[in-house]
Amino acid sequence: MKTLTFLCALLISASTFASDKYTEQMTKHIHTVYTAKTTEEYQAAINALDRIALAEKTKWEPYYYSAFGNLMLATNENDGGKKDSYLNLALAAVEKGKAIAPTESELIALEGFVHMIRITVDPATRGQQYSGMAFQSFGKALGINPNNPRAQALMAQMQFGTAQFFGSPTTEACGLANKALQQFDTHKSDNPLAPVWGKEMTMELLKQCK
Repeated sequence: MKTLTFLCALLISASTFASDKYTEQMTKHIHTVYTAKTTEEYQAAINALDRIALAEKTKWEPYYYSAFGNLMLATNENDGGKKDSYLNLALAAVEKGKAIAPTESELIALEGFVHMIRITVDPATRGQQYSGMAFQSFGKALGINPNNPRAQALMAQMQFGTAQFFGSPTTEACGLANKALQQFDTHKSDNPLAPVWGKEMTMELLKQCK
């Protein structure tokens, strides 16, 4: 009986250590993705996150941040072909994350973000298709978690851009952006690795609201 108790305690201890090690490594690479200034810094973090994803087959977070890193590279790239390549990698990572956590609001919101940036490669020919896909993803993310500030902020960005394009009022978009800004301050997650980005982007959008 004592032997069984010891083995159980050992297993629990090993599991806790593995979990702590995962959180520690992820926190390090997430910080790099958030603060990277060069392609090389982004790529090093993405490569590390991809390795963690292969080892941690039940975790969606490595795929999320790998996708986010590639998405940030895409936003900093002017060449349309290279931008698309980064977006393809981002979407592939999102899909792998969704295979693990199909109802994770953050992954679905990020998927919509990929579609939104895809428009910028060629707005004239891509606007209708990818704006619809982005709106669909943001709507689904908000359906799962109406208080997700990133889903709210990204939806507000799409609504604002669409309203400007058609010369329509931006009232609804600005209202949602205000709601998102409040959620950034109040929304809490039990997951220590949950995303926290998006507040500055929302504040920039609100500067355009009248």
